[in-house]
Amino acid sequence: MSDGSLITICEIFGPTIQGEGSLIGQPTVFVRTGGCDYRCRWCDTAYAVDAGFRRQWTEMTAAEILAQVGNLSGGQPLLVSLSGGNPALQPLDGLIRLGKAEGYRFAMETQGSVAKPWFASLEVLTLSPKPPSSGMKTDWQQLEDCVAAAGKAAVTLKLVVFDEDDYQFARQVAARFPQLPVYLQPCNVSTPTEESGAMLARLHWLVTRILADSWYEARVLPQLHVLLWGNQRGR
Repeated sequence: MSDGSLITICEIFGPTIQGEGSLIGQPTVFVRTGGCDYRCRWCDTAYAVDAGFRRQWTEMTAAEILAQVGNLSGGQPLLVSLSGGNPALQPLDGLIRLGKAEGYRFAMETQGSVAKPWFASLEVLTLSPKPPSSGMKTDWQQLEDCVAAAGKAAVTLKLVVFDEDDYQFARQVAARFPQLPVYLQPCNVSTPTEESGAMLARLHWLVTRILADSWYEARVLPQLHVLLWGNQRGR
């Protein structure tokens, strides 16, 4: 049974593919929540972060969200990607519980600023602490609390890299959590007319950088959805 808690939803869309991180390429339905405790300089989903977009958000129950996911997936219980904003700010435990009862799997990405007990109900928790180029500062204790809260869920690190300072930050995070797989991603700050070319240039630099540094444990991936569709919303 759902507890009736309302969840702030920015958008629900799919099926599409997961475009980044350890689940890249997997078919999924996205549930994007509204609201965030960060204000990253290069945020590519400001419509899910900035309170100025609040009138576009909707308060929904877990049952209402799952019904919409089911309509989109044709009733097939595929992967549900919880995103934001920062989805950890929302009471998502009821949605996860209802969805898993119907065979859905749940993955979530968060910056690791808020830990919740229901992280342990996820299949995959992606922690993406924000680098210096974002203008945000990581609270290491909160990040450690998120790892601990995940329990037996698979936890991975996804680190955005724009420049050398970000790269060194990524090395620092990886050193703090040597048990976690590391996925590196070039920062998406380009304009719509140049996004593919600029993204590939940063991807090339990042690959060259880890190889020169002999950082063979890291995996470098693009934002696949950006290469396919640019920064189109709902992709």
